[in-house]
Amino acid sequence: MKRPNMLIPLALSLTIFSCSEKNNLEKNVISLNTSELKQVYNDKEAIKLSLNLAPNTELDSVVYYLNDLRLGASKGNDVFTAPLKGQKFGQYILKGTAYSNKESIDVSTRIAILSSVAPQLINYSIVNTIPHDIKAYTQGLELHQGILFESTGNGEGIGTGTKGVSSVRQLNPKTGEVMKIKELPMEIFGEGCTILNNKLYQLTYKNNEAYVYNPDTFEKIATIPYFQRMEGWGLCNDGTYLYMTDGSEKIYKLNPDTFEKVDEITVAAQREILVNINELEWVNGKIYANFYGKSGVAIIDPTTGSVEGIIDLSQLFDMVERHPDLDVLNGIAYNAKTNTFFVTGKNWNKMFEIKIIE
Repeated sequence: MKRPNMLIPLALSLTIFSCSEKNNLEKNVISLNTSELKQVYNDKEAIKLSLNLAPNTELDSVVYYLNDLRLGASKGNDVFTAPLKGQKFGQYILKGTAYSNKESIDVSTRIAILSSVAPQLINYSIVNTIPHDIKAYTQGLELHQGILFESTGNGEGIGTGTKGVSSVRQLNPKTGEVMKIKELPMEIFGEGCTILNNKLYQLTYKNNEAYVYNPDTFEKIATIPYFQRMEGWGLCNDGTYLYMTDGSEKIYKLNPDTFEKVDEITVAAQREILVNINELEWVNGKIYANFYGKSGVAIIDPTTGSVEGIIDLSQLFDMVERHPDLDVLNGIAYNAKTNTFFVTGKNWNKMFEIKIIE
């Protein structure tokens, strides 16, 4: 279904672009000066830019771009320094456009910008162990007005190949009892969920649309298409906007009424861009995220995408019933009253209430 892979390869290659009409600059402007460049930067560094030129080449100016963003210009081939503070994380095309006697030529290479923050390893203790439906292929989990809301998918069991049924559910957070359930048609693969303005939002994996329900009755209120063709994975909200993942390195900030994109971030640590971002939870101004196929939760700055902390929950996987369809950790719900988290996994027979150790 979803292929776990935590890295985007940073294989970066040099490319030279020429104008549609050949001119004298083509044989004189060779490339960006790689002696001043690195393949990977962090957001506290600056890029030093100049060109490699053939002997006796004179330029009027060079204009530098990061993708389509103009960084600035140098006179002649003077070294131009561009601070990276405030730039979003991710991979970029770095381009220099050289000008001389009304002629121009483009040269470019690829770089990556990663986080300067070293993530902290966050410890926790188990407060409670609660029964969980072993057939629930958990996609989303959220506590609202003392009730746990869970969305499930109809993923095939990894051992038996048995398909589940997608649903939205109300759970008793003390007993794990399913108090109310709405099952979706078998052709719908349900994904993450969140509640905002007394509306329950549920994503779909492949249908390119979200469903909006009355959280008390599970009556469907609306169907909203995504802002582009994409998969739906995880969902949370900050009280005003929705935040959505699609299994890539991106988290999208959305208008909850239209699902139009307001902004996006790329999630990055010091050494890598992180993909397969899955279930989300908004907690005190940070995003807590599962990663598909990984037994940990990352704490993410929703403005920059920087990973600030990691909670290793691998021991929980060892505490649930072993069976052929046992699958990965997924599901985070925060209880603000007790400052605890409910966490579980796909086809787990247990849900755990944990507390962060400050």
